[in-house]
Amino acid sequence: MVSKLTEKPLASWRGKDRFDGRILDTLTVIFRSGGCSWNRCRMCGYRHERYPDLPGEELAERMIRQVRWVKENFRDEDYQVLKIFTSGSFFDPGEVPPAVRRAVAEAFRGKAVIAETRPEYVEADAVREFREEIDTGDWDKPLHVAVGLETTNDLIRERSIDKGFSYADFLRAAEVAHAAGAGMKAYLMMKPPFLTEREARDDMIRSIRDVAPVADSVSMNLCTVQSRTEVEHLWKQHAYRPPYLWSVLDVLIASPVHILCDPVGGGQMRGPHNCGGCDRPIVKGIADYSLTGDVELLRALAETECGCKEEWEFVLDQEEPFCMPLTR
Repeated sequence: MVSKLTEKPLASWRGKDRFDGRILDTLTVIFRSGGCSWNRCRMCGYRHERYPDLPGEELAERMIRQVRWVKENFRDEDYQVLKIFTSGSFFDPGEVPPAVRRAVAEAFRGKAVIAETRPEYVEADAVREFREEIDTGDWDKPLHVAVGLETTNDLIRERSIDKGFSYADFLRAAEVAHAAGAGMKAYLMMKPPFLTEREARDDMIRSIRDVAPVADSVSMNLCTVQSRTEVEHLWKQHAYRPPYLWSVLDVLIASPVHILCDPVGGGQMRGPHNCGGCDRPIVKGIADYSLTGDVELLRALAETECGCKEEWEFVLDQEEPFCMPLTR
């Protein structure tokens, strides 16, 4: 039972991630916050998960209660890396008051922290202050600032996602984060709406090659159909299909660097999928690769014999821009 001094976050779970060349135990927490300042991305369901307008002090107290809940429900010795998400930006003082950042730093000092934010909120003083507060000398870079870049193509980011910033904004944020002693993580999005399967695959291959020299790590998220989003509206009209797992294998095999990829919803109609018959081993293989970096595993999976591979190859060849997807 949640006490009056604590409040449960939107979600929290333990897992494992490849971090700094090692497989480490992680804790992921999605805090309910004041809400994303942009609040327009077409695929994001968390845009609806926010507190109603609250005075700053009350918002801070509600969020600090969530920090207390995490401390009470997860043992410090069970994880080394903390991944923080909110409705939008951890470093936006309007969404996450500075008092909350200080409470997080105090509660999780000594952990390696990955915190997501939009690039306009990556300011040197705030990043440096938070990094210094969590730093115990155990990590080369105790803080990694994560930005949902989605793609290095500005046109795709604006037309397909409505993200509201440019690649140049991301590069500036990376420069600021690095100067403040933090690492930089880029989140990419495979197959936002309005792209053909080939366009989506090629955009990811190109984006990974573009951002690899800039980011300390790259994570590729596979677009899923979340409730109450524009993507769900298109999907219900048969105007959107999540990516084929065959395309995901293509991208990961072609990457010049190791890519983190958790195939959330893999094998389901609302998530990345093939035909259903071959999905399970490919989903597992992608998750295994994300931890081990074993590209040979991916190459072996790409040789899997399944009738839907011919369908996928036909879609790559024949699907045209600005039309309905050829398959559901």
